Amino acid sequence: MTVYVDQMRAKYGRMLMCHMVADSDDELHEMAAKIGVARKWHQKPGTPHSHYDVCQAMRVRAVKLGAVEIDRHGLAEFIKRKRAALQEPA
Repeated sequence: MTVYVDQMRAKYGRMLMCHMVADSDDELHEMAAKIGVARKWHQKPGTPHSHYDVCQAMRVRAVKLGAVEIDRHGLAEFIKRKRAALQEPA
């Protein structure tokens, strides 16, 4: 299982934000807790688009703790894989 951070740099006030996603929501929440992001900022839970928007300082922390850096194409492929996995019969 892996946590990923993309290279997006969207403005939110004075901050620049990116997406943090993971293979599972549990792993995503664990990384969020480790880097100091509150659970209330979790977006689109239970979907292939489940993520946190994190500022650049939190992104650096996540990478230091093992998050994998991906570009926007990598993020799109990640979401496709999660969507396909959810559609597979159990």
